[in-house]
Amino acid sequence: MQHAKNRRQRATARAIPFPAREVVILTFLMALAAMLTGCNTVEGAGQDLQSGGRAIERTAE
Repeated sequence: MQHAKNRRQRATARAIPFPAREVVILTFLMALAAMLTGCNTVEGAGQDLQSGGRAIERTAE
């Protein structure tokens, strides 16, 4: 009986406390939003570089 009780105590000690779980979830959602916003920014930067490359090609011709 004592062995099962010790196992339960160790399992609950490893569990993330409730407020910390909220912080982890909030941090994950904020990082996800930043990444999704960053995709549009990177796409726009790629388009700018591409148009700059086209301008250089036209000048070289």
